[in-house]
Amino acid sequence: MRVVGIQFRAGGKVYDFDACSLELKIAEKVIVKTEKGFGIGTVVRESVISDDDTEVVAGLKKVIRKAGEVDFEQERKNHKLELEAKLFCRERIIARGLSMKLVDVEYLYDGSKIIFYFTAEGRVDFRDLVRDLVRQFHTRIEMRQIGVRHEAKMLGGVGTCGKELCCCRFMKTFKPVSVRMAKDQNLSLNPEMISGVCGRLMCCLAYEHDTYVKAKKDMPKCGKRVNTPYGSAEVLRLNPLQGKIMVRLENGEEIEVSPDEIREELEVKG
Repeated sequence: MRVVGIQFRAGGKVYDFDACSLELKIAEKVIVKTEKGFGIGTVVRESVISDDDTEVVAGLKKVIRKAGEVDFEQERKNHKLELEAKLFCRERIIARGLSMKLVDVEYLYDGSKIIFYFTAEGRVDFRDLVRDLVRQFHTRIEMRQIGVRHEAKMLGGVGTCGKELCCCRFMKTFKPVSVRMAKDQNLSLNPEMISGVCGRLMCCLAYEHDTYVKAKKDMPKCGKRVNTPYGSAEVLRLNPLQGKIMVRLENGEEIEVSPDEIREELEVKG
């Protein structure tokens, strides 16, 4: 049995489908049936499931068929309609003075629904806007509010590292990120230095956090008084990855020592 991962939009979530008897390759376009209706997606992952794992496949929706030229033409028409819908919706948002920002528009493959993704500071009464959209496009309308992280994921961009945003390139879900992670890695707490293009803390702060926490486990905290082979000293900075501790001796000299060379003074006095 074969299961394939299907992605409907660039940077979007990957959904598992039963490939049935179809021989599918990465990057191939396929037609599937989702809870929203029929959709056209791209194969981004494939895997083989053993016969013992039939329950895993049993609950999956099936790939209907490979996409053909007719489907590609429909996809091109939908993209054109998405652009028209985006321009019209933005015009109506301005006309009605709504405090919301339209991010993207998704026109379902079969034309059964148009989804408008937007960001806003709080709740927005968009009922009149929906009426405008229904009159214009004569189909079901869904307004979906998203966060600024999802906005960056949908629109794409380049991070301060010079590479494509992680959320667009490989991230499937957003994990919590805190200022504590920046502190543990001895990074600047200047918001401009640790924030991404979305304005939130950079997701990459979480990548190496566990490594830093583990490396600092046997190190004293900054400001602690410790005993070293060179006398009593105060801990100034930690370099967890190199396993070094910068301390200031009582004579004002700053030196680097290893965790094995020091003991906290409280331990010695006890």
